[in-house]
Amino acid sequence: MDDERAKTRKPKPTSSGSISSFSSIAKSLFFAMARKSVLKQTLATVLLVIVMYVLFNTFFNPSDSSKLDSTFPFNSDTATVLINDVYRESDGKFSSSLSSSPPVKVYLYELPTRFTYGVIQHHSLARGGQPAEDVTTLKYPGHQHMSEWHMFLDLHRPESERVGSPIVRVLDPEEADLFYPPFFSSLSLIVNPTMRPAEGSEKPLYSDEENQMAFVEWLEEQDYWKRNDGRDHVIMASDPNALYRVIYRVKNSVLLVSDFGRLRPDQGSLVKDVIVPYSHRLRTYEGDVSLDNRNTLLFFMGNRYRKEGGKIRDTLFQLLESEVDVIIKHGAQSRESRRAASQGMHTSKFCLHPAGDTPSACRLFDAILSLCVPVIVSDDIELPFEDTIDYRKIAIFVETSAAVKPGYLVSMLRAVASDRILEYQKELKEVKRYFQYGEADGTVNEIWRQVSKKLPLIKLMINRDKRVVRKEPDCSCLCTNQTASRTS
Repeated sequence: MDDERAKTRKPKPTSSGSISSFSSIAKSLFFAMARKSVLKQTLATVLLVIVMYVLFNTFFNPSDSSKLDSTFPFNSDTATVLINDVYRESDGKFSSSLSSSPPVKVYLYELPTRFTYGVIQHHSLARGGQPAEDVTTLKYPGHQHMSEWHMFLDLHRPESERVGSPIVRVLDPEEADLFYPPFFSSLSLIVNPTMRPAEGSEKPLYSDEENQMAFVEWLEEQDYWKRNDGRDHVIMASDPNALYRVIYRVKNSVLLVSDFGRLRPDQGSLVKDVIVPYSHRLRTYEGDVSLDNRNTLLFFMGNRYRKEGGKIRDTLFQLLESEVDVIIKHGAQSRESRRAASQGMHTSKFCLHPAGDTPSACRLFDAILSLCVPVIVSDDIELPFEDTIDYRKIAIFVETSAAVKPGYLVSMLRAVASDRILEYQKELKEVKRYFQYGEADGTVNEIWRQVSKKLPLIKLMINRDKRVVRKEPDCSCLCTNQTASRTS
């Protein structure tokens, strides 16, 4: 029995046999995995070729794309339409959705003549002019706050001539979204010459303060003003001192201002109001982007001595007037001064814009239209149309504290490469139309676009006023004028 068990028992494999067996198994697994890897690569390649073929026929073969159009509602034609809705081909830039929205309806008040052409008449009489039989034939005098005149003209044009405007004038106030009373408040401010009358002479026949009061009293009697406490009214006050005696009585309205230098935080804010450019008074540069004939590094011509924030001007004069390639000189408003300023800006690489009595001044916009790169030294400045224009691409911002360091400003500007200056000039040329009131789709249309964007807020505040019982002591929920400039 034991012998039979001994015969049937298999001998144990030796260690060398185990290694050989393991090696065989490993080789089998390796070749199997290799075959699977090659198979996977082959399948992946085939699938890639098929996908590329489908994509090519879908996007480059018009006959096949119609099949997809019937399946997917958002096809290439739909996309093209949507893109064209927000793309302005005239300047190659994306515009706001307002371009496809219904135009905002604006009602133009027919003000008593004393607030419009009557102001022009008094301005003329104060300078030796003769009374006009028909005051509407009088020409509005040129000055740096002519925006009120251009807005007035715009609303008197036939709709066929108001190309690209986001608003439409309505004759029925019941249809209006917004109301525009066209008081020439900035011209009213300068009707009387700045020179004091000779001793013993009569007082001026015109009083800006009296006209301001009369305007607001007339406005407050209008039913449409009373209806919403003036919130849906748009009032031009582009000169920083315009309407200074009555601004608190129209602060609910959308104010069109050049800056907030004379306004309290509860009177004006970027949220509620619109910053408008000064009127361009100098000759526009018609040349191309180039540094040829621009041999002056930095140019400034204007009043040296100003009040408040403008005191920096005198400091900059002291620092810069001895620099060889810098022109900085005092100049008052006159025809000769404008000629000299035009020549200076057209032959300079950079144009200095220091703060004046208020943070802004007209020479910034003169520099833009001269393709002279603005150097802005005004920490509290607010700029027009900043949702459309990135001013860092067209101007250099320098903090006041840095600009007054000896040698800092000139050294920084001399370090700017020629190619970089040309880039600034190209950007300036692109945005020029936003600062040209006479252009068909220029400044006036852009101001109306900015005003139109305020309409949702206006409606919100009107509805809110109807249900709020307690009035806030200030406008902290609306005012956001906590701004500062940073050195580039």
